[in-house]
Amino acid sequence: MPKVTRDDVARLAGTSTAVVSYVVNNGPRPVAPATRERVLAAIEQLGYRPDSVAQAMASRRTNLIGLVLPDARQPFFAELAHTVEKAAFDKGRLVLIGNSDYEDDRELHYVRAFLGMQVSGLVLVSQGPSERAAQEIAARDVRVVLMHRQPNALSGDAVVLDDVEGAYLATRHLIEAHGLTRIHCLGGPPSTPDLGDPVTDHVTGWRRAMQESGLPTDGLVRGAPFNRFGAYGVAREMLAEQDRPGALFCSTDDQAIGVLRAARELGLRVPDDLVVVGFDDIAEAAFADVPLTTVAADRAAMAEAAVDLALEREPAAPGEERVRSFPARLVVRRSCGC
Repeated sequence: MPKVTRDDVARLAGTSTAVVSYVVNNGPRPVAPATRERVLAAIEQLGYRPDSVAQAMASRRTNLIGLVLPDARQPFFAELAHTVEKAAFDKGRLVLIGNSDYEDDRELHYVRAFLGMQVSGLVLVSQGPSERAAQEIAARDVRVVLMHRQPNALSGDAVVLDDVEGAYLATRHLIEAHGLTRIHCLGGPPSTPDLGDPVTDHVTGWRRAMQESGLPTDGLVRGAPFNRFGAYGVAREMLAEQDRPGALFCSTDDQAIGVLRAARELGLRVPDDLVVVGFDDIAEAAFADVPLTTVAADRAAMAEAAVDLALEREPAAPGEERVRSFPARLVVRRSCGC
């Protein structure tokens, strides 16, 4: 059979090839619903399949969005990637995913690779891109959206959560609803940046709530890896100490799940002997041995905002930063004593 072309679709639908292009590419111009239905019906009847390679060569853009994140094995980043992929799917786009493993060279590798593939936009979840990655991004005419973190090395579009407020809400809940006065905090590893990192902001929010209530914070912060495995080892040491914590605010849910495991092995009951609160509201938090009190965000709305910004063709004004900040909300479950 001869190859079906865009001209064939336009002829059957009674419209122009430009309108067929707008329907296939979901833009850039709007198409009347009735016309769109005729074009889609013609595509289905003829079995038309767009030539993505030819489209990319003509427009110097693909229907791809690049997503670089630290570690998709971690539940939070896995769920974040899924929401971005869904938001991109709804826009008729495909997502390429690269894991930096918190390494500058790997992050630079994926940034270069995705930009070289002429992606329509790049969503970057970075603990702090290297100077080389920042230079690579600045030299390309591709919109880059920072998500989850807003590193100082890069400026521009960003989609973030109010992390300080989220940690503040969780800590205030422990103080006001449960009368706790000695609340330890599990922060990030020593490599965590002082500014622009959510975990650093979580510690800041915890400290603000404690200080506003006149409670001490000195010596109550302990660094730990972001994942449950490293946090489990740190928690085993903390909870075995004579002056062990009675309440612990964890900067991530994955950390908190590691803490729950350590507490169980040491015979400590949560929340009777140890109060635990996390951050992120990963799906597993509700199904932990003791359902985890945590802080949540509307990740679906954040992903949609990130994809919209990544696909935005209107250039930002020089020096303009478009930052969309989303509110955090407390999710109360049994691990805090409620």
